[in-house]
Amino acid sequence: MPKQAAVIGMGRFGASLARELYQMGYDVLAIDKDEQVTQDLTDQLTYVVRSNATSESVLRELGLANYDLAVVAIGTDIQASIMTTLLLKTLGVKEVIARANNALHAQTLDRIGADKVLFPENEAGIRLAHTLFNPDVLEYLEMVPNFGLSKVRPPEHAIGRTLEEIGLAGTRDRYGVTVVAIQRGREPVLLPAKDEEILKGDIFFVAGSDELLDRLRRPMRTVQTNPKETLT
Repeated sequence: MPKQAAVIGMGRFGASLARELYQMGYDVLAIDKDEQVTQDLTDQLTYVVRSNATSESVLRELGLANYDLAVVAIGTDIQASIMTTLLLKTLGVKEVIARANNALHAQTLDRIGADKVLFPENEAGIRLAHTLFNPDVLEYLEMVPNFGLSKVRPPEHAIGRTLEEIGLAGTRDRYGVTVVAIQRGREPVLLPAKDEEILKGDIFFVAGSDELLDRLRRPMRTVQTNPKETLT
């Protein structure tokens, strides 16, 4: 079953984040108080609701307590941002991420329990979508539409094996992506060979289409003892 994410506040940041999560296969609930905004997004997301997110009864009725993640992307209304964040934490949402407009706003969000506070740039929503549900994905950069570069931490059980053994030897290998570099202390390994051994502390820079990068991220939890089984 797809993971569920709620995004509250459909400004530029919130809308781009919600659309990207939906394209990645997640069930996305979008909430905004503007009727025109919600109408425009109706066919682009799983659920779109026009409502006041500062109402505890509304959030309960929408089932927010059962969501894996809620992002408070409200822009200029700081009071609404703080109230919504507090209500989501009270309801027991697993992870609440909130957007801040300034340092004082960020400090307040942190004190009331936000799990993460963001100062988003114009395109931050797209980058964030690729990292929310996988702690091994440290960063995502969209290079051109539908193609990007992910900064990925390999799982512990991949240490001591080679790129070829885990299916990352190049575009002809299982995942169809390219490890363009490995960050290894102060000495980066550029265009590593397929027999490059993975060391503890390595960070991969992996390039590929969004679809292929997403295929890579999902199974990056287990590596079988059989080298031919790669990451799954």
